[in-house]
Amino acid sequence: MMYSWIKAFHIASVMTWIGGMLIMALALNITQRSAPDRSRVEMRLLQAIRQWDQRVTSPAMGLAWILGVALVYFGQWHAAGWLVVKLVVVLMLSALHGMQSGYIRRLADTPDLEASVLLKHSGLLTIAGVAVIACMVVLKPF
Repeated sequence: MMYSWIKAFHIASVMTWIGGMLIMALALNITQRSAPDRSRVEMRLLQAIRQWDQRVTSPAMGLAWILGVALVYFGQWHAAGWLVVKLVVVLMLSALHGMQSGYIRRLADTPDLEASVLLKHSGLLTIAGVAVIACMVVLKPF
């Protein structure tokens, strides 16, 4: 029964984390289109997204990691090949989240800051990462 509760909270925290990443990707896309003449509304939106990231998205990512480790322990999947692939993708998503958070934080000081190619495609990369993870977890191909 404990395993099911951990799994349910893991899924909820992952959904919250990934939702926050997709919101940041959308905000980054909007701000890149209007970088030279960013309005007060856009700056307030970025500030709100930054606060949401600090209070909700980042803690959800941490909780997803903690609960994921607990699931690995209880499921005894330490040597599973699919888990290694999943962990690599989760590490990459965690790094991408850090890049998004840092970029939005730096935008407050440097409004005309140009996003990297990785950040410009962070929404697509996030969705692709989630798709790979879902395939690994559901299919367990190796």
